[in-house]
Amino acid sequence: MPHGIDYKRIAKTIRNLFVVKLARAVIVFFFVCPPLKAGTCLRFGCLEFGTCKTRYDGADMKLLVVQVAALSYDFWQKHASADFWKKLNKKNIKTIFPALTCPVQASFRTGLPPAEHGMIANGFFYKKLCKTFFWEQSSAIYDGKRIWDKFRRNGGTVGQICWQQSIGRDSDLILSPAPIHKHHGGMIQDFYSKPDGLYSLLCTEIGQDFNLRSYWGPFTSIESTKWIASAAAKLLVSDGATDLLLVYLPHLDYDLQKFGPDSQKAKDAFIQAEKEVEKLFAAAKLAGYEMLLFGDYAITAAEQPIFPNRILWDAGFFVERNVQGRLYPDLYASRAFAMVDHQIAHIYLADKSEIGAVAELFDDVKGLLRILTRNEMNNERCGDIIMEAAAGSWFSYKWWDHPSEAPDYATHVDIHNKPGFDPCELFMSLWPPMSVEQDDTKIKGTHGSSYLPEHDVFCGTTFELDSNISSLLDASVMVGAMLEK
Repeated sequence: MPHGIDYKRIAKTIRNLFVVKLARAVIVFFFVCPPLKAGTCLRFGCLEFGTCKTRYDGADMKLLVVQVAALSYDFWQKHASADFWKKLNKKNIKTIFPALTCPVQASFRTGLPPAEHGMIANGFFYKKLCKTFFWEQSSAIYDGKRIWDKFRRNGGTVGQICWQQSIGRDSDLILSPAPIHKHHGGMIQDFYSKPDGLYSLLCTEIGQDFNLRSYWGPFTSIESTKWIASAAAKLLVSDGATDLLLVYLPHLDYDLQKFGPDSQKAKDAFIQAEKEVEKLFAAAKLAGYEMLLFGDYAITAAEQPIFPNRILWDAGFFVERNVQGRLYPDLYASRAFAMVDHQIAHIYLADKSEIGAVAELFDDVKGLLRILTRNEMNNERCGDIIMEAAAGSWFSYKWWDHPSEAPDYATHVDIHNKPGFDPCELFMSLWPPMSVEQDDTKIKGTHGSSYLPEHDVFCGTTFELDSNISSLLDASVMVGAMLEK
């Protein structure tokens, strides 16, 4: 050997070191990081969550809160069949107005109405930027003390799985879809995970990643709800579980909007969702958790869309920009603009002295239930005029008349750039291929109203339910009081 160097011996030494390190890694993976099961530690690499902490011992509170999208009391009564429902204390309760996902979730977490916490829809319009913000995820977006603040100060832990506006410092465990959109097109599917590594660990335990396309868009399915329920069930029976865990199950929302609440598809969707709720009921019982299950809104039949921005454009209040034949909103120049969300529309004015003139435009519009003043829902994010659609109607954000004039994002699933909620994203268009449907008449279910008995939502608990609980806000206050005992 040149220079007396034994290269074969060196190579053998390096190989042996590699084998030793690999063996150690295998031992750590299989023995230090066991599968999630009752009484074990939730670990992933250097992640160690919940092992060495002592549970909150104020009252040893362990509570699972499950929000089931679109679980109205009437819909539950019509379709419930599983035996576990008999083990719950049940009643119908009033939801909040507007009965939309983000306002409901913010109200439950604070015990406050939307006028106080500021989530006046699933989005809001920021006048200084002349821009809408839909489905933003920071927990700082809504105001108010959390019903668990004192509980956490006393050592209790709180987790949220797929609740909107959950990302921040007011929870100990967070799982929230957080994809990365590539500049050249395409998407990297991922979750925001607290603690870091939790999502990857759960994907391994469940045997598959979360598919965002099954959560929203034309390919929505029970798979997203299955993954969420499986993740929650695994967490509940591990020492990584938080004392209070909030879980959101979205599945009922899809087919009820697409096919209507009285369709066979809606019935089938309930049967599917019921199995996932039962999975969580069993996991909660095994782990010694009490359970609160509630619906957020009632989806009722939709027959006709209302187009407030077309009405504003015809009257000269709404301004468009023509960009290569496509019509984009010019919210800088518009004197009035309607931000819509299902059965709710917030109209923002550049000059409040024109409120009367704008309101008159909608006096004889078919499908409109009422026009509210700012005083009736007084929050700085609210529109200067607030409208509610009548039963059977809903608001479309669209301002153009012909599909060829539609802005580019109209034919895509684009929940952030569209200045209003678009339920048409649930449908795939035949042409152009792989594009979002533009025909608003395909929508067969909608929500947002809360004034009729048929709008009442389901509420069920494994613990005694006070007879005075009659609304979602009452249920929130009740949970807050339980946490402070």
